[in-house]
Amino acid sequence: MNDPLSFWWLTLLLVGALIVGRVLAGLIWRFLRWVTPQTGRIATRSAQRLPGRQRLANAVSARFPRTSAWVAARFAIDRFTGLPLTLMVLLAGYLVSLGTDLAEDVIEGDQIVKMDHRINIALAPWRNADLLHVFAKITHLADIMTLLAVVLVATAFLWAHRRFRYIPGLMMAVIGSEALTYTAKYAVDRARPDFLTFASAATPSFPSGHATGALAIYGFIAYAIARDLRSTAVRFELAYWSVVLIVLIAFSRLLLSVHFFSDVIAGLLVGGFWLLAGFALTEYLNERSARP
Repeated sequence: MNDPLSFWWLTLLLVGALIVGRVLAGLIWRFLRWVTPQTGRIATRSAQRLPGRQRLANAVSARFPRTSAWVAARFAIDRFTGLPLTLMVLLAGYLVSLGTDLAEDVIEGDQIVKMDHRINIALAPWRNADLLHVFAKITHLADIMTLLAVVLVATAFLWAHRRFRYIPGLMMAVIGSEALTYTAKYAVDRARPDFLTFASAATPSFPSGHATGALAIYGFIAYAIARDLRSTAVRFELAYWSVVLIVLIAFSRLLLSVHFFSDVIAGLLVGGFWLLAGFALTEYLNERSARP
């Protein structure tokens, strides 16, 4: 096993990764803000120029009125229950597919198990004693009692600011993600990796509850804050640094050798699914309350 690197070298690498990540994320954000309207206009013009488009649409609508109306409603862009909800459902389904495939590979395959062990061993140079204590503090941000306190404080703030429609979405993200995580833990019953540091854990390994809770809870809180922000620049900063926090918590589980890599990925998939569910419920409630 390789000797740990210097604490300051590791800190410099982490800070450098954050700076590079911030620059790249900013460039991607600017590119998407530029290209999305352009792509929409081009697609609209192309669709309008298709020969016989309106005639075909009228014929289909006359032959299958209910089906046509349902499909049109699913792709409407003037309300959340149209195209935005459709895209969310498709993404949620994709996350479910990835999660079930990953669980099957963990239970039945040995390739992913070998990969997990290789990644755990490869992190040995990062297990500097000082850095481990820093990441031990970071990992505590997603302990069950810490997350419970965060949820209670967030709920109190939402209630105090009369943002009642956000509370059911937050509760759905919390309860759904934790229930599915602990059900999967004892259903798969995967052993933890060898505890190579001072950290330890008692529950089964797959999936990571810390990764699940971090994404579902901190992700929803970031969404609730960003939802009413007017500045897109501030929204971007909030989103980026929220992602950084979640990634650091997820990485802490690997560095402390209490989870395998696939455990963390599975936890993020579970958290992502229930985060989308919380988004969908909140946006639906917001849209319904705005109707005359």
